[in-house]
Order: sequence, then C-alpha cells, then structure tokens
Amino acid sequence: MGKFPTVAEVMHPNPTVIDGLAPIADALALMRRQKVACLIVPRRDTNDEYGMLLITDIAREVVSRNRPLSRTQVYEIMTKPAPALDAAMSVKYAIRHMERFALTHCMVLNGRDLAGVVTLKTLTYAYLDGIENGKA
Repeated sequence: MGKFPTVAEVMHPNPTVIDGLAPIADALALMRRQKVACLIVPRRDTNDEYGMLLITDIAREVVSRNRPLSRTQVYEIMTKPAPALDAAMSVKYAIRHMERFALTHCMVLNGRDLAGVVTLKTLTYAYLDGIENGKA
C-alpha cells in the first residue's frame, strides 16, 4: 500500500477569521459573503488557544434558542480550544480522528501556527482519490 496525502496537501489555506468580540450577526454575514461554514477566532496571545465557530453552532445556540443575533458575541458560543490536526498527518488518520470525535471541521496547525482548515468531506474525497489513483 502506498502513501496517502497529508492534511496540508488537501486543507483550505487562509481560513476566514473573526474576532471573538464580534456579534453573531457579523459572523453570519461574513460566512455568507465568504461562502464558508466555519470561522476561526485567533489567539489573543501566545498562551491563548484558537477558537472555532461553525454555522451549526449558530443554529443550535442562537437561532433555535431565539437569542438576538446582534447581542450575542462569537466568544459566547464558539468552541475553544478548537479541534486541530497536524499539517503533516496522513489523511487516513485524520479521518479516523475526526470520525471518532464526531467533527465536521478541524483547524490545521503547523506547530502552534494556524495553517488552514479542513473538513471531513474534503479529507474523505482525498482518501478516495488516493485509492482510485493508486497512490494508496
């Protein structure tokens, strides 16, 4: 069996970033404009961790609970620390990790630096491509 691609080879570089103090209304507008379902909240300093906001978080925590979009801040509902994968990890193991923890999106880190974002869908397609093309 050959080598599967790495997470870095299939990730979406330059993820969309939002400040944790931004209102959810701004986060939704940014998601719609950028056509993404995931926003990254940057670390405030070197001792902090990244956060992640998914469209499903907004649906579950804001919309279904009838909370006001303009008065609910990103930090109130984001996941922190955000789930992450190492950029050098094999797609095969990244899929196993995300499935085990029921994750749809993960940040990709190179050391402690943000490198990108990856979805379970993207990883699974890359795995399939590797098998079909005889790379794995």
